[in-house]
Amino acid sequence: MIHKFIKHSLVAMSLVIGISSCEKTEYSFGNITSPSNLTLTAVVAGADAANPNGNGSGAVTITATASNVLNYKVDFGDGKVQMLPSGNIQYKYSMPGVNEFTISVNAVGTAGVVSTISKKIKVFVAFEIPAAILQNLTGGSSKIWICDKGADGHFGVGPSDGFSPSYYAAGPDSRAADGFYDDEVKFAKTANNQITLDLDNKGGTFILGAAVSFYGQTGPEGQYPLSTKGVKNLAFMDATSASTPAISTRIQFSVPGNGLVCIGLGGTTYEILSLTATTMNLRTIGKDGLSWYQKLKVKP
Repeated sequence: MIHKFIKHSLVAMSLVIGISSCEKTEYSFGNITSPSNLTLTAVVAGADAANPNGNGSGAVTITATASNVLNYKVDFGDGKVQMLPSGNIQYKYSMPGVNEFTISVNAVGTAGVVSTISKKIKVFVAFEIPAAILQNLTGGSSKIWICDKGADGHFGVGPSDGFSPSYYAAGPDSRAADGFYDDEVKFAKTANNQITLDLDNKGGTFILGAAVSFYGQTGPEGQYPLSTKGVKNLAFMDATSASTPAISTRIQFSVPGNGLVCIGLGGTTYEILSLTATTMNLRTIGKDGLSWYQKLKVKP
């Protein structure tokens, strides 16, 4: 009897253990609530009426807010994604030029439920000007440059695929009648390490015949009254010509508006062939399709 009792007791205990082991532990997330009232703002640094896509720094202040949210997953639209518990960040885009990005935010709530919002923005990122170019052009703050009238080839022209004034090179002081010898070009460094230009042409500019209409004038080549004064933000970039480092800095800049550096040639983009702390040699493609050259020096 005792052996039978023990046997039956062991069987009963096995059944109890088996039943207990089949029971599953249940977990509860509580109330599952989707994030609501999701908003997204993106403020481009320096954006205003004159600079609608920003000041060139690429900085954008992004702010996402929502109710019932645990975290924010932000896709910046440039291939980078980041989790932001606060929903706030000052992000910096790095692709030069004006580019459009779609910022997407997933607001994550309990149990992983998600609410989504997106916003398109355009951001201007200025080219990072090489330190030597920035220093030599501006001296770290600003410099005034004038025509290097005493130098051979201070004004000249050559073929469109050339990099020297092989067609014509002005001799020292030979272009005084054209009126650009007294022009003053001020290059200044901005807080964002960019460069501005302000040309004082003393009220008149010498304009190439093929470019007269480009500046809203009529008539032959010669001196014209033209308003040029006013600070212009220059856009720097790698040179797009076929020049080599042996003959050029391989850096160019574009001047908005009338695009002038002393002489009206009808071109607005200038390649810096050479640059020191006191001298500069520029090349631009004029309205006639030829390459034109100017030599400048720092005003004494």
